[in-house]
Amino acid sequence: MNFNLGQVPFSRYGSYFSISQITEGFRATSVPPGVYLRTVHGDAYQKEILQIELIKGDSSIPFEIKASPERLRLEAEEGYVEICIPEPKVVRFKGKGVGLRLSSNRATAFDNAIPSSDDRWVINTFNSRVQLMMVPLKGRSSIDAPWNGLRCNPLKIDIFPEDIEFECAIEEFYSAWYPHPYNDFEEDVKRVREDFISFLNKMPEVPEEFSQARELAGYINWASVVEPNGLIKRPAMLMSKNWMTNVWSWDHCFNAIALSYKYPELAWDQLMIMFDHQDENGAIPDSINDYIVVWNFCKPPIHGWALKKMLENTDYIDRKRLLEIYEPLCRWTNWWLNYRDYDNDGIPQYNHGNDSGWDNSTVFIERPPIESPDLTAFLVIQMEVLSEVADRLGRKAEAQMWKEKSHTLLDKLLKHSLKDDKLSALQSGTHKLISSQSLLLYIPILLAKRLPEKVLENLIKGLKENDMITDYGLATESIKSPYYESDGYWRGPIWAPSTMLIVDGLKESGETSLAKDIVLKFANMCSRSGFAENYDALTGEGLRDRAYTWTSSVFLILAHEYL
Repeated sequence: MNFNLGQVPFSRYGSYFSISQITEGFRATSVPPGVYLRTVHGDAYQKEILQIELIKGDSSIPFEIKASPERLRLEAEEGYVEICIPEPKVVRFKGKGVGLRLSSNRATAFDNAIPSSDDRWVINTFNSRVQLMMVPLKGRSSIDAPWNGLRCNPLKIDIFPEDIEFECAIEEFYSAWYPHPYNDFEEDVKRVREDFISFLNKMPEVPEEFSQARELAGYINWASVVEPNGLIKRPAMLMSKNWMTNVWSWDHCFNAIALSYKYPELAWDQLMIMFDHQDENGAIPDSINDYIVVWNFCKPPIHGWALKKMLENTDYIDRKRLLEIYEPLCRWTNWWLNYRDYDNDGIPQYNHGNDSGWDNSTVFIERPPIESPDLTAFLVIQMEVLSEVADRLGRKAEAQMWKEKSHTLLDKLLKHSLKDDKLSALQSGTHKLISSQSLLLYIPILLAKRLPEKVLENLIKGLKENDMITDYGLATESIKSPYYESDGYWRGPIWAPSTMLIVDGLKESGETSLAKDIVLKFANMCSRSGFAENYDALTGEGLRDRAYTWTSSVFLILAHEYL
């Protein structure tokens, strides 16, 4: 399998290194176009560490790129350079017929390179927050790093072939670097390939026609995992190693479900990772990385729904693990009821579109807080799941309590938010009706047959008749809405999570044919356009971050379950 380095980064399981081809559309960077060795550590002000070029003599030469999970090959007419990441902190380079240039021309504070022993050089990139050891293994190196009393600028490392070939390594370290032997380059390539195949074999099976898409989805998920470091205490599947280099607190649920079929250990880590940071009030943060926890927002409480899906997929979640999640899930549920109901009407609220996960949805066109019916629906389901977990744990009184709370909350939702047999979003406090054609208002279809028959019929009818379904799947805003935008984030594009939630609700409502039709459209779009953050609803073209794990995970889940 080969992939487009301009869309999908070259990395490996566990590593905070990635290599990307930076183009004009690449976000969160100011470096000129090119191929770069990057870091995805959360404290890096500048993710791009060093530009990677091929040279002949002293001149940079053009090259073609061929990327596979185990090997990145940069090929020029005069020769080639191959790159492998055999271990999370090690990048290997091997070239023939050409040289390698690693450079940085940024005048940033304190960046420097100093000689070490045996022709090694320490490269300290302060703005990227990494220290590297450059280890020449074969060939001749030339370092151009003039010192001005505070930093080196520019920084240029040239590695030239000896007897046609060269080899070198770049290693990340914190306080000390230790010399060690290196394997043969091809042995490392083989081992990385085996690591990837082992991971791929733990991904859900899909129909043969989607086998290539499954391999790319598996690669994106495998390569997006980072090892525990700093604030991250478990192996963590980032949303991407492009620029969305965090774990967000609903994205992780879809990754956990995708892993739960055949890799339950890693799935459990993904589900629990945000609860590692739960505060004393019961809240979990909006996002985390290895150095930053964001509390300004939150994400919707889909965790009970996700746990339910995982329990259906695996026996791994035993009593010990149910005990691990039960109390945190109780506190998370109660946080919404205790701290996100400012008008005390029993219906929780979102304080910003970001809290719903649908950042700029037209549901939030009026000033928040907004009582959106999806939020209450998630909590109804979460309470049901807590009842089931309590029952499994032998806590019969608590099981009954959560069951009753679920019924009470559903009854409140229907009395409070039902307008003309349609669930509506209201401004908290004023209870002003929000006029919106957002798909977000259809998410309560997850409640399925718990809803009155007419309410469920209206949800299904609205999906079918209100221009929400295109040739590629579910638009997040009706394509006839005056607010529809082809690249409008949550005002039109197709997203993986909304697709999975609606499809699950349709299935639970008995609309299996429509659910399968939407899944087939989504799977075909992913197969054609890759695993983007979102997609143009009218063309199916990928938008924004083009290697996004909840998209690859949802593809794997839906193609496995429905096709």
